[in-house]
Amino acid sequence: MTTTIDGARLARDIRARVAERVAQLKSDGHVPGLATILVGDDPASAVYVAAKRHAIREAGMRDVHRHLPRHATQDAVAEVVDELAADPDVSGILLQLPLPVHLDAAPLIDRVPVTKDVDGLTTASAGRLARGERGLRPCTPSGVIALLDAEDIALKGACVAVVGWGELVGRPLAQLLLRRGATVTVAHEFTADLAAVTRPADVVVVATGVRGLIGPEHVKPGATVIDVGIHRTPDGITGDVRAAELDGIAGRITPVPGGVGPMTIAMLLVNTLQAAEWEAGREAVPA
Repeated sequence: MTTTIDGARLARDIRARVAERVAQLKSDGHVPGLATILVGDDPASAVYVAAKRHAIREAGMRDVHRHLPRHATQDAVAEVVDELAADPDVSGILLQLPLPVHLDAAPLIDRVPVTKDVDGLTTASAGRLARGERGLRPCTPSGVIALLDAEDIALKGACVAVVGWGELVGRPLAQLLLRRGATVTVAHEFTADLAAVTRPADVVVVATGVRGLIGPEHVKPGATVIDVGIHRTPDGITGDVRAAELDGIAGRITPVPGGVGPMTIAMLLVNTLQAAEWEAGREAVPA
């Protein structure tokens, strides 16, 4: 029988541990703070930012928020990023994506100092990850690793198929897995004979944004399946994996919702705390 991996429970545990460490920092006079920047009125982005702000306040951190109008210029957004970068009360900065189409996200993201890059998306953070240097890692890939560790899934020597090559999940996750000693194959929705790539894998992580891409033909019996996708349909929320068809085939699988999603916010809190501890001098700050 397939075991469901409870990401929501693990996320609650991580958030509780973060809150305890935040209380310790606050007792020494250091209050971690996360600044969120929302440009425009995209409903999904507004919901995501609200959830992150709620989690920050629940953990005892300072909630700093900037909401700019949809027509804000590149320079106006850059000015806000620079203001927050210079603010000693701000430990981390999160620029909510996607931005309105007239804005160029990459140079705005790169204005975030590497020590405040809690999304792990700047060029400097990506370079640190590629070189194995200390830094803040992207939240969703970090959440996937935390889930695998919590399930005691040995990564050293394991064969892992990462389906999805995006800069938010697939590529950084592949590098994190390689650092853990896994043998990693990166595929995507355009891979010819995708099943030939995924079926030998001990772990299959799917992050393509293609609903129902992965089914029983792609997974060997007993494999662990991590579904990063999320799709809202008239019948409810589903992922990139046809989960019902894998019951009795996969050894373990993350549900959608309740799997990877809660872990993303939990790891955002972890990154904000890490940034605050660097700021407080508890740990060496990356050069």
